[in-house]
Amino acid sequence: MFKKIKDIMNKKHQDPENPEMDETLEDALEDNVAAESEDEKPKGKKKKAALELEEKNQELGELKDKYLRLQAEFDNFRKRTMKEKLEFMVTAAQDTMTVLLPVLDDFDRAKQNAEDETSTEPFSEGVMLVYNKLHKNLEQKGLKAMESTGEDFDPELHEAITEIPAPSEDMKGKVIDTVEKGYFLKDKIIRHAKVVVGK
Repeated sequence: MFKKIKDIMNKKHQDPENPEMDETLEDALEDNVAAESEDEKPKGKKKKAALELEEKNQELGELKDKYLRLQAEFDNFRKRTMKEKLEFMVTAAQDTMTVLLPVLDDFDRAKQNAEDETSTEPFSEGVMLVYNKLHKNLEQKGLKAMESTGEDFDPELHEAITEIPAPSEDMKGKVIDTVEKGYFLKDKIIRHAKVVVGK
């Protein structure tokens, strides 16, 4: 384009009085300006497109971050809900078991009394069947009696109601007698054992 303008300028210099040369020169200059603006248009479009692409990428990154956060929150919610549901089930079972423990104590006392040689009240076979069935069903639900008599005294498991002199040296600090059994429900203590400790 510049070469064309240079050629026209040279011709005009040779023939300065020719009005056609002025028009040709003006046309060439206009063509040059138009070509330059056409060159600038794609650059402007490219720049605008690059800015739009950058904005869209940033928006996409923000949306992706929001999605990941939302997914993590939902996962935490689901886990928390499951945990609360399990805790509720265990708590409901614990309340039921706690209500039944005095009944088990009465059954145990009646059985001990019936097994005593001086007792006149027998423990009938039918009552024995009910006793065994009740214990078996409660064990299947996770109830487990605590073994205390003869064990070392543990304040986390036992509640000492009194201390007596130990019958032998090796029974010092151990549980001499269990007044009321302690119970676990799925490895959680629902009642501490009430015990007599040797000193």
